[in-house]
Amino acid sequence: MPLPGPDRPYHSDRSAPVISLVHATKLYGTVIGVNDLTVELGPGVHGLLGPNGAGKTTLLGLVTGQLRPTMGTVEIFGERPFGNRRVLARIGYCPAGDLLERRATPRQWVTYLLRLGGRDAAGARRAAAAALERVGLAEAIDRPLATLSKGMRQRAKLAGSIAHDPDLLVLDEPFIGLDPVARHDLVTMVRGWAASRSLLVASHLLHEIESLDAGLAVILGGRLVASGDVEEIHALVDSLPAEIRLEADEPRRLAAAACGGGLVDSLRFEGPTGIRIGTRQPRALARQLAATAAAEQIPLRSLHAGDRSLEAVFDRLVQLHRGIGGAGVRPAAPAEPTPEALP
Repeated sequence: MPLPGPDRPYHSDRSAPVISLVHATKLYGTVIGVNDLTVELGPGVHGLLGPNGAGKTTLLGLVTGQLRPTMGTVEIFGERPFGNRRVLARIGYCPAGDLLERRATPRQWVTYLLRLGGRDAAGARRAAAAALERVGLAEAIDRPLATLSKGMRQRAKLAGSIAHDPDLLVLDEPFIGLDPVARHDLVTMVRGWAASRSLLVASHLLHEIESLDAGLAVILGGRLVASGDVEEIHALVDSLPAEIRLEADEPRRLAAAACGGGLVDSLRFEGPTGIRIGTRQPRALARQLAATAAAEQIPLRSLHAGDRSLEAVFDRLVQLHRGIGGAGVRPAAPAEPTPEALP
């Protein structure tokens, strides 16, 4: 899977791009929100994946015209979005934050948004009612937002973002705080809406993006560190070494046995009893180590698999990206250590 960099932009497909960023950088004083990002996204469904603080919301701010890039260019439908009413009218945006206005009803809230966009009063009321019915809020359309559940307020936000029938829908962490039933309903609604339009969804949870059958772009530290479909992301993650930590009375005997099995990518000792082992087959290596310790009667004090959380995956992706300079190739497999090379 290609790893995009400044000299190798990520292209989702060969269609005319809906979203195009070229060397886009956004600075907040001395803080970098987005760092030299070059990416093109064509029509369809796209997921922007990254942990909290990775730069997702800043990138969405650039895409939706709320922010102007400090350097580089941002184009949506071939035009720069910042201050461009023609482009902004084609974008629907559902922010991550909860609705602060709680006294209004969903009908009043969505009608107000449409009026801000230039609709006449009658047209805004009709479009608001249609959008709220589409997201399943017809029965609660005139209840104050303060009386609605988190999931129902999410539906109201979604109605506000699609009521003007945009060509591009941008969702920032749309599933936060939802119970499984509400999440399933919202995923179904979004997938149905995206069948004929373009969609960009930002999330820090991989399974949320998977549920939308979206292409993926992984961002961390304001930089794009990997891209592809779900299978490609999984393949890349699986190709990265996991880490096993163990404590044993005779760690060098275990290390020698582990290296002889062809499962070790890296190894280092920690103190008199600790070992950290990098491997692409953690389960197989853990079984081998446990069997070796039992067969040779080596007291094994502890055996722990490394952190397989999404945050850890992003850390490894960033390390990989830095190591190959965004050259767009997979790293070569490291040489297998031998017992003779051990300290």
